[in-house]
Order: sequence, then structure tokens, then C-alpha cells
Amino acid sequence: MTKIYRIPILISIISVLVLTSCKNAGDARKRPPNVKDRVQKNIEEGRGFTLMGSVKQNNIGEFDFASSNELWRASLDTLDFMPLALANYSGGVIVTDWYSDSDKNNESVKISVRFLSNEVRADALVVKVFYKNCSIQQTCKITDRSGVLSDDLTKKILSKAALYEKENKSKKKK
Repeated sequence: MTKIYRIPILISIISVLVLTSCKNAGDARKRPPNVKDRVQKNIEEGRGFTLMGSVKQNNIGEFDFASSNELWRASLDTLDFMPLALANYSGGVIVTDWYSDSDKNNESVKISVRFLSNEVRADALVVKVFYKNCSIQQTCKITDRSGVLSDDLTKKILSKAALYEKENKSKKKK
């Protein structure tokens, strides 16, 4: 394609993008007159974008990396011996794959950790433990046995998270 045709095509593409981005402007009477109120409303509705973390009101627009969340790190460290099937930080869930460390090939375990808060508290996470027992005919029975093992995992995760939190606070003081 020659250079002569590139400029009109580029102008056409830009025009289409500009015109289609204006279709949801809506009635100006329904928008708040104050700029900060409009920005807040757009953020609450999930519209717009931020550049370089420019919006920092009430922690809006700030996203921590998963490595800075003590509960997340402690959970991954506690479950590091198991293969992970799903680890979604933004969704707040870690799910391991089926794991068996015994001589019995027909028994395996799966663990899921769901985060309810970023704070290091006992009610900030839910740990579920599932057992799968398969017969020789490959019929499997899956049961939720979250009792003692779930409590032990929760305690271990919380103690590691408390250590990580203490380390982070001491680093920030320096």
C-alpha cells in the first residue's frame, strides 16, 4: 500500500473511534456538575480509566500486588507442596489440583482457599478440604472433610501471614 492511501485510512479510523466513543455521553442534565463527583460516579459505575494511578481518593485506583498481601503469600507458601489448579488474586481464591502423597492411588485431596478480606484475621479466609476416594471401577466419591485439617491449615496460614505482616511493618519503619 502506498503512502498516499495510508493517511486517509488513518484519518477514517481515528474519526470512527472518536465518534463511537461519544455515543454514551448521555443527557448532560443527569451528570453531576462538579468534576470530582462525575469522576467518582464513573468509577463507581466501572467506566473510565486511570493513568499512572492518577486517582487516589479512598484507595480507588490503587491495586496492591499479590506479593504485598500477607494472607495471599502465606497461603501460597503453605500450599506450595501441592500443584495449583487455580490461583486468582483478584477473585480471591486459590484451588489446588487433586493431590495424593500416599501409597493408595485411589485417595486424593483437594484444597480451596477463599479470601474474604485482606486483613490478617481468622474470619478473613475460608479453607475447604475435599477428599476423593475412587474404586477400581473408577467410580469416585468426593466428600467435604474441612474439619481438623481445615482448621490446622487456617492456623498455619494466619501465623505465616502475621509474620509477613510484622516483617513488612519493620521494613517500613526503616
